Amino acid sequence: MKTDSLFYLLFETVPSILFELIGQPALAPGYRFSSVELKQTAFRIDGVFLPPEGSNQPVYFVEVQFQKDPLLYRRLFAEVFLFLQKHPDVKQWRAVAVYPRASLEPDDNEAYDCLLKSNQCQRVFLEELDPNQSVTLGLVKLIVEPVSNAVALGQQLIQQVQKQPLPNLTTEAILEILETIIVYKFPNLTRREIADMFAISDLRKTKVYEEGLQEGLSQERALVVRLLKRKVGELPKVTLTKVDRLSLMQLEDLAEALLDFCELADLKAWLSQLTEKRIKVLEVLTPRLDTLESPATEQIEELTLEQLGLLEKAAAEDMTQDGLVDWLEQQSRHGIGE
Repeated sequence: MKTDSLFYLLFETVPSILFELIGQPALAPGYRFSSVELKQTAFRIDGVFLPPEGSNQPVYFVEVQFQKDPLLYRRLFAEVFLFLQKHPDVKQWRAVAVYPRASLEPDDNEAYDCLLKSNQCQRVFLEELDPNQSVTLGLVKLIVEPVSNAVALGQQLIQQVQKQPLPNLTTEAILEILETIIVYKFPNLTRREIADMFAISDLRKTKVYEEGLQEGLSQERALVVRLLKRKVGELPKVTLTKVDRLSLMQLEDLAEALLDFCELADLKAWLSQLTEKRIKVLEVLTPRLDTLESPATEQIEELTLEQLGLLEKAAAEDMTQDGLVDWLEQQSRHGIGE
């Protein structure tokens, strides 16, 4: 699971976290976290906090960066100014860059030095957070906390949540987020082992368990389902079953695509597109290879939409059975785009 997906979950569930991170919690009421697609462009800005409608409060643009990227500020400010061009009614804006530690910030910032030194921009280094300030900041700190310290901090947060419920946020919602982060920190443990480690029964009573998700589901699958429900509402059983059958690569694709979803129909269209592309690829392959062996068919079932497109092109060039096996093995080993 990608770390920035955890932040999308946090921002979706508790938009006020951003304002705690920048030291201005009083500004939080009314803001909502969103992704914005700029019409007539190929740009989609994933981390945007929109103020209450009709207010003159600034729009916040947030970039969460867990790897060193020398072009980060160029990309961030390009998105900001393109947004401002497309939304002339917006008069105030702020940009926030979130890093786990200061060493990951780009070294060459000369082109944007005046902006970075102004009150328009703020940088947050998670290693400097004090988890004792609030439960929500503690959740953020837990994401970057070393595994050796994560158990103690997780137990501390669980006790805080149980003793002091947060306003406008249920204990169950906080425990769901906490559970997801803990599973992310301990990927080799089952949820039952994690629940035993943290010595709480409430962890097993979260929405994930109440809805009957299997204990062995990966944290990626659980996170995607949670995000989908927050974006499009409750999922019909048929749709949930289709999501449960997605491979991890497909789930990662869906985790990015769902940021643009507005309603359940968007999810259904995405799933249909994946199925239709898979059927089309099989229709191209079958007459060329006479028969498709079962392992190859199963691997094709797990391919992403982009990978299916690549396979369709490769299949059109007289692909052999051995060629298909080699192609699938390469995708399995390296993944898409590597």
